[in-house]
Amino acid sequence: MKPTQSFLFAAMATLPLAIASATAQAQSYEMVIATQLPEDMKNNEIYPALVHFKNLVEARTDGDLEVSIFGGGQLGSEVENGSEVQGGRTLQSTIMSAGAMSSFYGDYQAVTAPFLFTSWRQAWSFFDSEWFADFMSGTVEDANMRYLGTFDDGGGFVAFTNNVRLIETMEDLEGLNIRTEENPAHVAIMRSLGASATPLPWGELITALETGLADGQFNAPVLNTTFNFDAVTDYTTLTGHVYNSAPWVVSESWYQSLPETHQQALISSAREAIQLSHGMSGALATASWVESCERFEACYLMPDAERERMAEVARPAWKEWIVDDFGMDEARVQGLLDEVERVGQQLADDDLRIYGQ
Repeated sequence: MKPTQSFLFAAMATLPLAIASATAQAQSYEMVIATQLPEDMKNNEIYPALVHFKNLVEARTDGDLEVSIFGGGQLGSEVENGSEVQGGRTLQSTIMSAGAMSSFYGDYQAVTAPFLFTSWRQAWSFFDSEWFADFMSGTVEDANMRYLGTFDDGGGFVAFTNNVRLIETMEDLEGLNIRTEENPAHVAIMRSLGASATPLPWGELITALETGLADGQFNAPVLNTTFNFDAVTDYTTLTGHVYNSAPWVVSESWYQSLPETHQQALISSAREAIQLSHGMSGALATASWVESCERFEACYLMPDAERERMAEVARPAWKEWIVDDFGMDEARVQGLLDEVERVGQQLADDDLRIYGQ
């Protein structure tokens, strides 16, 4: 073999190593995100939004900030993930349910208020507002977490499923034993409406319904169909008495270690990902409710008048719990409730002003 050929073959042999080395050097920062949602582009709104976020961030930083997503609870429970994000070393970001978030930032319990929203637009406008971002700014001091935004959890508005009867009025809840999350806010709401409440972890829910430990439960229609609750309960009613949300946070100490250009890319990309998730959330929830009416023995869409009647009973009981038992400042609670109402009224006024006159 000629000397020039030997040199050429040697150079070609080392080329893959050189490329790998250059790639490794190009990536200066890594952002690992954990979520309990499955890595599925069709059955939930959060994972596709995170994939979009990853694509945006890596493009906007020219690959210098690499994003890795671990779904399906691969990296532990919500609370375990939250604790890891506080350190910011092995895990930089996570999405948690309202209950888990409240264990790190107690004021988040305020969004568990019954019948808080009347529409997705009101909920999205509120959660995307500067007012709510300011409300959540305390996560930095309390938990070393920076708030990025709020996803719907399974579509937001919840529906009851139960084995006893179709729930058409508040009186139909009387005497039912409803499984709730291990969240005292949900317990207080159920009891105020005349039902018993049995707090149980997710893993015990199906067995509780099969054995009669619980007569029913409530979750977003997406979860009710995905997890085949029609196989263990007969009736479903869309009440929307709870709006399930999932705040997205990032380690504050890690965020502060990023160059300003990367911080801008992260924030802008997160806000776009949140917007993308909104439409998918509504579409999935609507499709799942239609599917629920096909699969359950009977379904019922609670009219606004009955929802308002239930709210008049549930809201004062919840407010008493969150102030007297949970210990949240009453003025802060009322401030949130007032802002939600203001947002809803502003949307209605603007709609009529812009499109109705």
